[in-house]
Amino acid sequence: MRLIVACTLLVLSLVVHAQAYPNRPVKLIVADAAGGAPDQLARMLAEKLSIGLSQQVVVDNRAGAGGVLGAEIAAKSPPDGYTLLMTTSAIYALLPNLRKTLPYDPVKDFVPISRIATASNVLVVNNALPAKSVAELIKLAKEKPGQLNYASAGLGTPAHLAGEMLNLMADINVVHVPYKGAAPALQDVIAGNAQYLITSPIAAGAHMNGGRVRALATTGKERNPSLPDLPTIADTVPGYDITQTWGIVVPGGTPPDIVKRLSDEIAKVMKMDDMKVRVLATGATPAGDGPAAFDSFMANGRKRMGDVIAKRGIVLTE
Repeated sequence: MRLIVACTLLVLSLVVHAQAYPNRPVKLIVADAAGGAPDQLARMLAEKLSIGLSQQVVVDNRAGAGGVLGAEIAAKSPPDGYTLLMTTSAIYALLPNLRKTLPYDPVKDFVPISRIATASNVLVVNNALPAKSVAELIKLAKEKPGQLNYASAGLGTPAHLAGEMLNLMADINVVHVPYKGAAPALQDVIAGNAQYLITSPIAAGAHMNGGRVRALATTGKERNPSLPDLPTIADTVPGYDITQTWGIVVPGGTPPDIVKRLSDEIAKVMKMDDMKVRVLATGATPAGDGPAAFDSFMANGRKRMGDVIAKRGIVLTE
């Protein structure tokens, strides 16, 4: 009899817990510094999600080790719905393929909630470069194998992988020159020390508008809504597709009812007209798909990036 009563009380406590969620503030970890694209998107989401959950959602910036620090903290947090992580392409796709060991498992340690936004990057070239299109750039690279350089924000960054994907799929040999960030990489493209760079529209926008670099194309399957006049690289190199993606995950073991609550609330937020406008203004495209779709998207991203990394022999030291 006592066992039956105890089991009944346990079930009732779980039901009450689920109904009460959330009954205190929720933390949203961003594995990036304040002001960056993940941080901007997280703060937009937190503002709206706080209303939907009737609890404050607090953004917690934990930059370090290219995203590893924030991901590790989130992975080791209690699976109770009170810790969310703004995951990125680097966290779920690049780092797992670039490093032999990580303090988190991108599959086992997290449960997907929803994709938030994606952003295709832009290929910009030095103004003196004669190439006026992707086709002309590829032709020039084939005529001068190993003589052109492309810049990136650093080893293992999305810009680096985007450049290597172009090398691989277009069968060209352009030398990678890594920098400590997008800003110095852009400056060297402007100066002509590197011929091109694939970077975010946010980073390159002022230089594009000021005529200091020339934009040739964007990197997604479809045209970037913020740059509708630019073709895609895929128009010339079929199958080329690399975008930056941001989404929400929670620690592995988080109860399904909490996962559903978070997924439903985030879907509502991402469908709001003003939220769409704000996301588009950053150069990103709003998403808002559910756990299954986001899980499939991340798995596909890991495989595609893993193929490029393996075929190009890219190694990132621990």
